[in-house]
Amino acid sequence: MTVDENGNQRATHERLLKAEAGLLRLIRDETLFTYLTFVDITVPTTNNRLEGGVNAQLRGMLRDHRGLSLERRLKAVYWWCYEHSPRPLPVAEILKCMPTDKTIAATYRRIMRNNRPDNILPQWGDAIV
Repeated sequence: MTVDENGNQRATHERLLKAEAGLLRLIRDETLFTYLTFVDITVPTTNNRLEGGVNAQLRGMLRDHRGLSLERRLKAVYWWCYEHSPRPLPVAEILKCMPTDKTIAATYRRIMRNNRPDNILPQWGDAIV
């Protein structure tokens, strides 16, 4: 045990004891070595298929089209996702349901208006002393 600056006693290696307690709990719940119990289940070698799959392709598409405005980047992501969907609609139907620059800008303004940091961050002339 260690005595801290306030005279209270606490464990000397508190983080190590917490880690040990966590491991003991996992062993008691029989969840620590689950992969040994279910040998016949095939699990992918990576646990995140999005990062190497869809997200990487979206990032690449946005990187190839640098310089687009925020509205155009959002529309490009919508189009990419829609064109890579299993059964995309005909172009005439897509144009009816896809967001326009105006609707994206209105949504963005609404989000920014509701989440403005003006009340949190001090502004010029707030006279902070």
